[in-house]
Amino acid sequence: MIRPLLLITASFLFLSACSSKQKADLFVRNARVYTADSSFSVADAFVIKDGKFLAVGAAKTLADQYDADSTADLGGQPVYPGFYDPHSHFLGLGQVLNQADLVGAASYDEVIERLKSFHQQHPDVMWLTGRGWDQNDWPDKTFPTKEKLDAAFPNVPVALMRVDGHALLVNSKTLRLAKVTTSSKLPGGEVVVKNGQPTGVLVDNAMQLIKRVIPQPTDADKVKMLQAAEKVCVSLGLTTISDAGISPDEINLIDSLHKANKLKIRDYAMVSLGEPNLNYFLKRGPFQTDRLTVRSFKLYADGALGSRGACLRRPYTDRPETGGFLLLSPGELERVTKLLHASGFQANTHCIGDSANHLMLDLYGKLLKGRNDRRWRIEHAQVVSPEDVQKFGQYSIIPSVQPTHATSDMYWAAERLGPIRVKGAYAFKDLLKQNGMIAFGSDFPVEAVNPLFGFHAAVARQDAKNFPAGGYQMENAVDRKSALLAMTRWAAYACFDDQLRGSIAAGKQADFVILDRDIMQVPNPQLRDTKVKQTWIGGERVY
Repeated sequence: MIRPLLLITASFLFLSACSSKQKADLFVRNARVYTADSSFSVADAFVIKDGKFLAVGAAKTLADQYDADSTADLGGQPVYPGFYDPHSHFLGLGQVLNQADLVGAASYDEVIERLKSFHQQHPDVMWLTGRGWDQNDWPDKTFPTKEKLDAAFPNVPVALMRVDGHALLVNSKTLRLAKVTTSSKLPGGEVVVKNGQPTGVLVDNAMQLIKRVIPQPTDADKVKMLQAAEKVCVSLGLTTISDAGISPDEINLIDSLHKANKLKIRDYAMVSLGEPNLNYFLKRGPFQTDRLTVRSFKLYADGALGSRGACLRRPYTDRPETGGFLLLSPGELERVTKLLHASGFQANTHCIGDSANHLMLDLYGKLLKGRNDRRWRIEHAQVVSPEDVQKFGQYSIIPSVQPTHATSDMYWAAERLGPIRVKGAYAFKDLLKQNGMIAFGSDFPVEAVNPLFGFHAAVARQDAKNFPAGGYQMENAVDRKSALLAMTRWAAYACFDDQLRGSIAAGKQADFVILDRDIMQVPNPQLRDTKVKQTWIGGERVY
């Protein structure tokens, strides 16, 4: 009688222990989990329930505490928080997937050949559009002119966006349709003229003269574009992206796709500046759903360095007749930032040149006055005067930068800026020191979507060819821990999402990525070869 009683008692205790375990959906174990939490701890397991991390820690401890519906043994593979791109153009990526890809074209002639090939594949297009040309990569580094386009496409309107999105090359057919002449002008832009005639290149605000006649995609088109862009992003480990400047209608479209479960990737949408958009969202106020955050406006202070639209405090070294230009007047920029300061919205201002950065840091400072939690951002912060760097810390301004800009521009940046001024460009480490954080994005499709290219550019200061051998201006390289935080937790902080995501921690959304190698340990030359094995959003495997 004693032995059966002991067996019954043991069985009861076992069943009690099992029933005392908490239920979970998924138990991930035997992994190297970089949590990116405040202590940058590394765990080997975590538990997920209802799309959130339930617990993170040692596998044995978690196995004793949780009973999961399924278990995944990762065999020691590295896991990171889902990658977060705080400055990109999500809808823009979807649009360029339907256009001629001109990135990396080594000459104007190659641009023409790529366009001919694209046109043969899409003979019914009413407009021939493309993106990605960069005259700095060509033997002749001057701006192209329309003559070669006219010869190849005399009867089809052509509009080709420069790689940085700040200059447009068009043919004569397009100029006629848009009624652009030598007398056409727009503040904050330039219709480039040579020998008394438009060359076919329009810079910054002048591009609007062309854009207003290009047929715009329908909502149905945009849905397809967004879904195509999502496939690209999740395949590269991105779980949250941004839309650095879109309209209220486009924001509402993304929101509706999220609610219909037709789009899963999370989006930090910045509202494009404009009076109707200001009126609409200042009345509506910031809002946040499970997958969409809207609490910022995207401002443009100046253009880009590659097209010499960036506003400099002294003229360009290689074109002393110009110092670039502002896209909005100082008075208008001040008016808008005052409106935003009085609201709950964040100001995110595109500043490339040292003059634009100087102006906006001072405008921000007048309103923010000192340390604060408004999280206002300077987008790109590309060329900053030494005396202006400390203003980021003084006013708690977040530098939102793109590491691959440094390795793309390094071939010609010194020609634009000269040997002394260029030292204040792409100064990521100096900027990081100001607030103890920095946000790393890509600006895709201006640069490649892959966030690991930015990680490599930040730590090695090298491009895809691992050039230069010793790294570019290595005094401003950042360590790997900082680079990972800049594309996870710090990026989320820059977008007011740090309580929801950005690290692998109990209570946060279960967004994570599994890679085929450990980017915290492999040699620099292997970083760009790293592949994503799985991407998860809200506890759901999306890739």
